[in-house]
Amino acid sequence: MLLGNKIKSLRDEQGILQRQVAAYLEIDTPMFSKIERGDRRAKRSQVIMLAEYFHVDEKKMLTLWLADKILDALKGEDSLALDAIDIAEKTIRLLK
Repeated sequence: MLLGNKIKSLRDEQGILQRQVAAYLEIDTPMFSKIERGDRRAKRSQVIMLAEYFHVDEKKMLTLWLADKILDALKGEDSLALDAIDIAEKTIRLLK
């Protein structure tokens, strides 16, 4: 829900309605509301569009989106989550 919180914060700061953002993304307002609440995951392309719409750093928005995906994958795995992240981080560093 990291991305959803960020979207809501940006939308509130800029005084933009959900329906305006939904129209920009070419989705209906209930669908956008679900993305903002974290009930539905935005597509990568939508995250890029949101960064452009709100005039914020695309990399930061994509990072929040990816972090949400990771947290979702690790949900319910409290005893293993940090070890799994550690192994994944080491693997990513080796691949660089």
